[in-house]
Amino acid sequence: MFEKVLAAAGRIDGVAHRTPVMTSRLLNEVAGNAVFLKCENFQRMGAFKFRGAYNAVTALPSDERARGIVTYSSGNHAQAIALTGSLLGIATTVIMPSDAPAVKFAATEGYGAKIVKYDKESTTREKVADELMAQYGYTLIPPFDHEDVVAGQGTSAKELIEDVGGLDYVFSPCGGGGLLSGTAVSAKHLLPGCRVIGVEPELADDAVRSFKTGELHSVKNPPTIADGLRTPSLGKITFPLVRKYVDDMVTVSEEEIISTMYYLWTRLKIVVEPSGAVGLAPLFHRKLPFTGKRVGVILSGGNVDVREAGKLFAAVRD
Repeated sequence: MFEKVLAAAGRIDGVAHRTPVMTSRLLNEVAGNAVFLKCENFQRMGAFKFRGAYNAVTALPSDERARGIVTYSSGNHAQAIALTGSLLGIATTVIMPSDAPAVKFAATEGYGAKIVKYDKESTTREKVADELMAQYGYTLIPPFDHEDVVAGQGTSAKELIEDVGGLDYVFSPCGGGGLLSGTAVSAKHLLPGCRVIGVEPELADDAVRSFKTGELHSVKNPPTIADGLRTPSLGKITFPLVRKYVDDMVTVSEEEIISTMYYLWTRLKIVVEPSGAVGLAPLFHRKLPFTGKRVGVILSGGNVDVREAGKLFAAVRD
């Protein structure tokens, strides 16, 4: 699988940003470890999703590109596919839940995609996608359960390790497992002794339960503020990869996500969305029994409605 990550790195080179790795003495003191933040909030369209989307679309045969592509997403993958379509001159249709953040609707539409909204209580995004593919001949590029998408996401950890060298741990948020499995593939190839930890919200802990039990679990419309991690389950591709390459998985509370996000905004001046703060939350709150280690963290994205963020931060105490 790492060969696919290398191929993805070649496809996205010069198109995707090589995002910065940031450090902070204050954060290291709080976390008790040397923390290296891979800032995918500075990626094109504001999240790591551009890596996988661009890689997957550019790998398509020309006849499939000509017919157009479709995807479903709560926001970040939607924007990634829309931007990719705009850059490559490919018609894109994005299926989004009607309650997705307004900022993500606006950004997706701004990149030129056609948006099809659906009600999560009355249908599924997969059903809507099937209907559109049958009618128009679109090719589906799913948000995470696709080898080229996973390979593209794995380029983030590859860059992180190339930039900072040895790491004892790498932490990644987990929704459908595309970023986590790609991160784990890269980390285990480049640093076999590095432990890879996946992080999920307590309110959307399907992947943690799946990892612990070896059986695929799912959730339906979990009410976590980390809207990018509300995926119902790991996929047919990502579940085996997570089980094979990830060392452990942990959960964090809504309060821990918000306070971590608040710290990143106010002390480090890094704007992340709730999902983007999830990977750092266990370290920030010292939920794991180690100190003095070199730890990489993927900050997955920064697409957040600042008005809603203000509401979340109102109850946080400095």
